[in-house]
Amino acid sequence: MPLIPEEPQIHESVPGPRATPAAGRTAPTPRPVPGPGPRPAPPRGAPAASARPGKPGPAAPPRGPVAAPPAQRTGSPQPPVGTTGTAGAQLQLIPAPAAGAIDAADEAVDLLLDSGRAPGEILVLTTGETHPWAAHELSFGEASYWAQHDAVDDVFYADAGAERATGRPVVVVAVNGGTDEVAARALPSAMARAGTLLIVCGDPQQINTALGAGV
Repeated sequence: MPLIPEEPQIHESVPGPRATPAAGRTAPTPRPVPGPGPRPAPPRGAPAASARPGKPGPAAPPRGPVAAPPAQRTGSPQPPVGTTGTAGAQLQLIPAPAAGAIDAADEAVDLLLDSGRAPGEILVLTTGETHPWAAHELSFGEASYWAQHDAVDDVFYADAGAERATGRPVVVVAVNGGTDEVAARALPSAMARAGTLLIVCGDPQQINTALGAGV
C-alpha cells in the first residue's frame, strides 16, 4: 500500500509571517515611544496619525475628521457650550484634583486629536510641576525644546508662565499646583492665547475664583 505523506504542521513558535487578521478586525500595532528628532512623513495622500508625545500605546488607524467628540467618554471635554472669554475663545472646565490635572489634560488632548484637531493647533500649559514631556525635551536643551515650539507641527507643552509660548487655536491648562495667585495670572493669560477654545482642568472653585479675578 502506498504511503500517504503527512501534512506539514505549523507551530506557533516557528518564525515567519503572521496570519492576516480576519476581515473587520484591526491587528494592534505598537506605537513607538516618541523622542527627539523629526517624525517620519506619512505616505502621500494618507492622513497623518496624531499621537500625543510621551504616551506610548497602540496607534489608532487612519481617520477622517469627526463632527463632534463622543459624549460617552467620562472625564473628557464635551463640545463647548455657551461660555465665552474676553478673547472670544470658548471656555470649558474639566473638574479634576491638582494631582490628576495633567492626566485630565492629556485625555483632553487625546479627544481633540480624535475629533480632527491638528497637533500643531494645541498648546498645553501647567501651573505647577512641568509636564513630563516638557521636562524630557528640556533635558536636551532649551534651543531644541523651543525649536519644536516654533515649528508648530505638534502638540507643545510649557509652563503657564513661559512668555515665549505663543498662542494657538486651542489651549489646554492643567491647574496642577501653584497658589491662587499663580492661577489668577495663568488663566487670563491662557485665555488671551487661545484662539477658539480654552480647556481648563483642575479644581472648579479655584478656577472660577481665578477667572473671576482676572477676566
